Amino acid sequence: MSVLDSFIAGLPKAELHVHHVGSASPRIVAELAARHPDSPVPTDPEALADFFTFRDFAHFIEVYLSVVDLIRDAEDVRLLTYEVARDMARQNIRYAELTVTPFSSTKRGIPDGAFVEAIEDARKAAEAELGVVLRWCFDIPGEAGLEAAEETARIACELKPEGLVSFGLGGPEIGVPRPQFKPYFDRAIAEGLHSVPHAGETTGPQTIWDALVDLRAERIGHGTSAPQDPALLAHLAERRIPLEVCPTSNLATRAVTDLERHPIKEMVAAGVLVTVNSDDPPMFGTDLNREYGVAARLLELDAAGVAGLAKNAVDASFMDETGKKALRAEIDAYTAAWRG
Repeated sequence: MSVLDSFIAGLPKAELHVHHVGSASPRIVAELAARHPDSPVPTDPEALADFFTFRDFAHFIEVYLSVVDLIRDAEDVRLLTYEVARDMARQNIRYAELTVTPFSSTKRGIPDGAFVEAIEDARKAAEAELGVVLRWCFDIPGEAGLEAAEETARIACELKPEGLVSFGLGGPEIGVPRPQFKPYFDRAIAEGLHSVPHAGETTGPQTIWDALVDLRAERIGHGTSAPQDPALLAHLAERRIPLEVCPTSNLATRAVTDLERHPIKEMVAAGVLVTVNSDDPPMFGTDLNREYGVAARLLELDAAGVAGLAKNAVDASFMDETGKKALRAEIDAYTAAWRG
């Protein structure tokens, strides 16, 4: 471990783009697969490494959904959520906005109330026992269409779990135009939720414009293609609309073909507020600490620069100002002590 890697490991952090099911560790995935032997997911944690090798984005979605299918009752939901928080605590993640897809569970027969109760119970336990503050982004699985959008909006707006802060849109972008989801985002925004759709991960800049104009996005998930449009980059920078960048994910799903040429450098050079995230970390063989290391190398950052990235995530988060001030201060104190 390098000196900078050691700094990153101890650095207090926030994460804004990380998926609930996609954060299941190999141990938990294997345990769930053993409980549900009709699943194609391997029960051997070592075999999962091959299973999580993706040919392209479509294959990633196929594998991801096979893991989603392992979450079949409220006990599975609660176990997964708490164990994700445990992994975050090991990385010194203090706060995370976890992207949760309720439709994937309710369509498999888990009652919406039981689902919400399970994640909320895990959230409260994680904060009390692990010191990790979790908040939820309920997202629409775009490949499931308007039925999923209606169900996600209904659960978000009617059940209103205490930890819910935002409303998102994930899944494949090709063939899933953003504007069709406008009525559901309008409803969520009217209920006080923030808009954080994925856009421009595997499609061009127009998808990002659609997310900004039609879905009133306050942050953009990925935004990998943004540098292809200088006017878009300028707009994002001027309006301080953050990008949730996930370098290793982009490489694993072939959204970028070469990590050394990842557009994060162009984003930062244009003055865009960039945050670094892990997306679906065990599936991509990464974690947030590793993503900070990747970003530090690509951007040629020292410890102070990495601390600045960590504060970007705090600034772009939906924490209250008291929480933001406290976490910024903790980052500064840690950095000062490290230098000393």
